[in-house]
Amino acid sequence: EGDKQLIRETATNQLNPERYVHSFKDLSNFSGSINISYRYLAGTPLPRKRYLTIGLSSVKRKKGNYLLETIKSIFEQSSYEELKEIAVVVQLADFDSAWCEGMVQDISQKFAHHIIAGRLIVIHVPEDYYPVLDGLKRNYNDPEDRVKFRSKQNVDYAFLLNFCANLSDYYVMLEDDVRCSKNFLTVVKKVITSREGSYWVTLEFSKLGYIGKLYHSHDLPRLAHFLLMFYQEMPCDWLLIHFRGLLAQKEVIRFKPSLFQHMGYYSSYKGAENKLKDDDFEEESFDIPDNPPANLHTNMNVFENYEASKAYSSIDEYFWGKAPSTGDFYGIVFEKPIKISKIKVVTGTEDRQNDILHHGALEVGEKIVGSKKGRQCSTYLRLGEFKNGNFEITDVEHKVLFDINCMRILVTKSQKEWLIIRSISVWTYQTPNQ
Repeated sequence: EGDKQLIRETATNQLNPERYVHSFKDLSNFSGSINISYRYLAGTPLPRKRYLTIGLSSVKRKKGNYLLETIKSIFEQSSYEELKEIAVVVQLADFDSAWCEGMVQDISQKFAHHIIAGRLIVIHVPEDYYPVLDGLKRNYNDPEDRVKFRSKQNVDYAFLLNFCANLSDYYVMLEDDVRCSKNFLTVVKKVITSREGSYWVTLEFSKLGYIGKLYHSHDLPRLAHFLLMFYQEMPCDWLLIHFRGLLAQKEVIRFKPSLFQHMGYYSSYKGAENKLKDDDFEEESFDIPDNPPANLHTNMNVFENYEASKAYSSIDEYFWGKAPSTGDFYGIVFEKPIKISKIKVVTGTEDRQNDILHHGALEVGEKIVGSKKGRQCSTYLRLGEFKNGNFEITDVEHKVLFDINCMRILVTKSQKEWLIIRSISVWTYQTPNQ
C-alpha cells in the first residue's frame, strides 16, 4: 500500500527528497529483492562472493558500439590478482532478440576464458517485466521519445542492480562506453580502506553522469526499488543524487584522479553526438599517493570551513586561506617518521587561478618538539621553491638522509591574493624488501 500511495503521489508531483524522506525510509520491503526471472545469455551463477561487481547495461545504438571495448578495458587494465576479486555483469537491455544474440556471440568468442573462469555474466530481462513505457509524464518538457528512453534506462538499471545485490561486497556502475585506468580495483580498495569508520552511500570515481559510482552491495535493493518507483520522473544520474541525499550523505565524495573515462562519441539515445570527457581521468592512476596519517595545522587565516585537512585529502576539496604574509606556514606532522620518495603540491583552482602561492618553499624536518597541539620539528631542510604555484620533487629518499617527521609549506613573501592549496600528495619510499 505504501508503494502504491507513493507512486500515486509521484504522478502529480515532482520528486522532492524532503517530502519523501520519511515514507522512503519506512518502506520495509525496500531491502528485499524484486521478483524477476533473469535469463543467463552467457555464464552461470557465481560460485563465490567477490569484492567488487562491475555492472553494465547496454542497448543497440544507431551509431557506434563500444560494449566490447569497455569489457576489454576492464579485463586488460586488471592484474591476475585483481581479476580474482571482480565480477562483470553485462545486461543486454534491448528488446531486439537478434541484436542480443549477435552481441552474446561476439562477447562469448572474445571473452570465453573470462566466462569460463566465472568473471563475466551476460543477462537479459524479458520485456514482460517492464512497466508501461509509453504515454509517460513529460517532465522538463522532454520530447516523448526522450522520456521513454530515460525511463526505460532507469528500469534497466533497477533490474541490473537487483541482480547484482548479493554477488559482492561493493558495486560500481559503469556505462557501456567507458575506458578504465590501470589497476583501478587496487585504487578503489585503497580508497575504501581509507574511509573505514566513516559513513558514505556513494563514492565517485568519475565526474560524468553515473559512470564510476560505487555503492555498498547491501544498498542495491533499496536503490533498485527507488529507481523503479520514480522511473518516469527524471534521468538516472539525477535520481542517484536524490538517493544519496535521502540516505543522509549530503556532500559529493569524489576522488581524483578519475578511474573511468567516457569514450563513446555517439550517445545510445538516437545516436546523438556525446563528446563528454573527464579531464581528471588518468590512464595510469596506479601511481597514487600514500599520504600517511598526519596532523595538519596552519597559522594562516582560514576562510569559512576550508580548513587545513582539506588539502591533504584524496577527495576533491581544498584549503583556502586569506592573504598570507611572509613567514606564514602550512604544517604537516606525520604520526610516525617516514621515508618519502616523491612530493607534489598544487595551489589555485581552474576558476581561481590567481589564488596560488606566488612565493613559497617546501621544507621537511626532523626531531619533533612541543606539546601535542603545538608539535613541530626543531630543524628543517629546504627542498625547493614553488614555481607558478606548484611544487614537485622526486627521489627525495636520496636527497634527505634522515627519516622525515614534518613537512611544511612556507610563505616567503606576502601576497594580497588569497591562497588555495588544492592538493598535497606524498609518496612514501618502500625499501626493496618491503
